Amino acid sequence: MGAIKTPKNSEIVMTELVLPNDTNMLGNLLGGRLMHWIDIAAALAAMKHAGRTCVTASVDEINFDAPIRLGDVVKLYASVNRAFRTSVEVGVKTVRMNVEGEEFPVNKAYLTFVALDAERKPCPVPALVIETEEEQRRFDEAGLRRELRLRHRQQIQQYREERLGEGKK
Repeated sequence: MGAIKTPKNSEIVMTELVLPNDTNMLGNLLGGRLMHWIDIAAALAAMKHAGRTCVTASVDEINFDAPIRLGDVVKLYASVNRAFRTSVEVGVKTVRMNVEGEEFPVNKAYLTFVALDAERKPCPVPALVIETEEEQRRFDEAGLRRELRLRHRQQIQQYREERLGEGKK
């Protein structure tokens, strides 16, 4: 499993330039392209923390707060918010950067990754040590998102069983 790690140990900064193939007919970055970049940045942070291959298990939340235009520089900041037994939640903050180097937040996303062993089976990840109040807030919110995600799955299953007569799957 390796040493205990902090969120700083998993930090990734990825920089992209928005080119014509990345945009829609309005000259804005395609949402799917941004989601692709987010998934890559988050996977790199998860792998850096786990020290092994990690795969996307879920995307809990992704918010598009402002458009990103053709020619903009996009920076993605990713790091682990919380480690569970075989999975980690990674937060990704996306900013648009102008030519003066000023950064403007445009997106936040939260993804869960599962670490895999050599047989491609889930395996334990290192624990996460929290050092700052901001890291504690992110840690706590990750736990809440996980709880809500699991509760949501249970509610959907219960609905299927009660209303649609489906058995457990």
